[in-house]
Amino acid sequence: MMRTVKEVSKITGVSVRTLHYYDAIGLLKPTKVTEAGYRMYDDTALSRLQNILLFRELQFPLKEIKAILGSPDFDPSEAIAQQIGLLELQYKHIGELIAFAREIQDKGVSTMNFDVFDKNEIEKYKAEVKEKWGGTKAYQEYSQRDISRNEDSYGKIANELMTMFSELGGLKDLTPDSGEVQKKIKALQKFITDNYYVCTDEILRGLGEMYICDERFKKNIDKAGGEGTAAFVSQAVSVYCSNS
Repeated sequence: MMRTVKEVSKITGVSVRTLHYYDAIGLLKPTKVTEAGYRMYDDTALSRLQNILLFRELQFPLKEIKAILGSPDFDPSEAIAQQIGLLELQYKHIGELIAFAREIQDKGVSTMNFDVFDKNEIEKYKAEVKEKWGGTKAYQEYSQRDISRNEDSYGKIANELMTMFSELGGLKDLTPDSGEVQKKIKALQKFITDNYYVCTDEILRGLGEMYICDERFKKNIDKAGGEGTAAFVSQAVSVYCSNS
């Protein structure tokens, strides 16, 4: 049975905007897109969405979920067992916190016990899951570079990226397919490759869609380059990828 994006949103509680975003970043592609442009999802797609939502409940970042589900060795039956294990650890942790809070309520705020806030067991389990399934090339590249960074380099890279968006915002009087704009998009692709992971045309296209689908990205890009910059960059990226 095929369902529209609105039907999937209704039965899962996931907003249509979020489903569009998942499509844009390649996390959950629709089973097919009709000639009229409607996204359609079958039971296999819904099963993948269920896996995504379980990992989200366990506070896995989207990029890690994509890497896990994209691993050639991914085993859904083993993954659900791991998800259950993590959920049980979280359930145990929350139970201990509730018990501690009640103890404070009964005995007063002088009660001291910081052991209940220890989440090392949960984090260790999560690390094992990431190690097993996070085997995609892009994820490994990003993780390796992430390890070598410090707080200063994070800020420097982020500032440089925002400067690029600011420069693109200054070109909004041109058309997205103009040579100067396309040169900036090529530089943006190279910057992402140099600082994060190999940014293929497919990945860049997904990022371009994300710049307008994800409100956080849109807000930050428009803040850097002025109102409408995110939409302009998205259009320019689409032109660039179509011509590559």
